[in-house]
Amino acid sequence: MSSITSAASLTEMIRLLDEAVEKQTTTGCCKAVKRALEDIVNSGQNFVPDDFLRPAPNSYARRLLHRDPEDRYTILVMVWGIGQGTALHDHAGMWCVECVYRGSILVKSYSLDDEVGDRFRFIKEQEVVAGIGDAGALIPPFDYHTIENAEPARPSVTLHVYGGEMNWCNAFVPDGDLFRLERRELTYTD
Repeated sequence: MSSITSAASLTEMIRLLDEAVEKQTTTGCCKAVKRALEDIVNSGQNFVPDDFLRPAPNSYARRLLHRDPEDRYTILVMVWGIGQGTALHDHAGMWCVECVYRGSILVKSYSLDDEVGDRFRFIKEQEVVAGIGDAGALIPPFDYHTIENAEPARPSVTLHVYGGEMNWCNAFVPDGDLFRLERRELTYTD
């Protein structure tokens, strides 16, 4: 595929996302963003530059593909190496739509069951293996989840569209049968 076609596909995705975020409600916006991601990924076009698709050695890679000039959303490419995943976390009150671009991922969603002092108890709600073109929306307060690479022998790649720029989140670290909250600052890979 030529770079012109790749650039045109990325431009088309940004156009579709610009239209999607014009929706007035978060739910409507997320549904439109989800449809846009599914459409563009299922088109079969390779629109993510190769240098965004490299795994990182010690953690999943998190790369900024596009920042909306009006700060309505950002598009990130995340690359999940073999055995890589996230801690249980939220999106700090920000909506997000995630779509599998290459490979497959395992997503586990949780609900907050109880707060015990400064510790938290979660209940696992759902476990989904998502493949290429599968997308899901996380709309606070229903955004507690983990993501991990479901491929045993190769990296997986996901696209994440956030309702702004997510530069921190709450991670929940196991502490016996409960979890303790840890604010995590987020950075981009290379």
